[in-house]
Amino acid sequence: MVLVFRVLVPVTRSIYHGLRVVDVRDEAPGVVSIVCTGRHLERLAVSGGQFFQWRFLQRGMWWQAHPYSLSALPRPPYLRFTVKATGDHSLMLHKVPKGTRLFIEGPYGAFTPEARRSDRLLLVAAGVGMTPLRALLEDLPRGVTADVIVRVSSPADLLFRSELDALVSLRGGTVHQLVGSRHEVAADARALGSLVPDIASRDVYVCGPEGFNQEILGAVRLLGLSEQQVHHESFAF
Repeated sequence: MVLVFRVLVPVTRSIYHGLRVVDVRDEAPGVVSIVCTGRHLERLAVSGGQFFQWRFLQRGMWWQAHPYSLSALPRPPYLRFTVKATGDHSLMLHKVPKGTRLFIEGPYGAFTPEARRSDRLLLVAAGVGMTPLRALLEDLPRGVTADVIVRVSSPADLLFRSELDALVSLRGGTVHQLVGSRHEVAADARALGSLVPDIASRDVYVCGPEGFNQEILGAVRLLGLSEQQVHHESFAF
């Protein structure tokens, strides 16, 4: 079973889709989006919020796979994921050659629209934690409304600004930007309740570094949300 699902299935899927890098785009300081092209991507069963293990068939990179979330749903023949440079491998992605072949394993993760219990959502992200939430927004069923709170250190760190504005507008919501350090701009229970007064009736999706997640989880518990209403994913920054 291990050989089938960890080796045979990923190899077969990767050959079938034939993914290759076609573009590397700067999104923010230290953050890039990798755009791939491939075959039959409409048959790639993936939900917004999920991630793949990506293996770049390039010298110095082919022997290890790393988890990166999609930052948009597949738009055949294109697929996009977004990465922040936090180590040797992610730094190398800033200069990965066009045409590099990719092997994928997955998708993985339950951080998806299917986890929600309500048709009213609040998505809360720190920095590049916006990546899976951007794809999740795109995958929400009709009739679901959503607001977004994103915290960053500086305006230059805001990701997908025009895309977020368009997607949230379609959901009848608002994008709230908290710009500055955690000491300057609070994301506590008082701040969240002020920005989204009906937060207690919503499902809340949280994505960021572990410290940020714990801060938000503590705040929403004080605001009366149950464990079933809160969904979180940690990014190692």
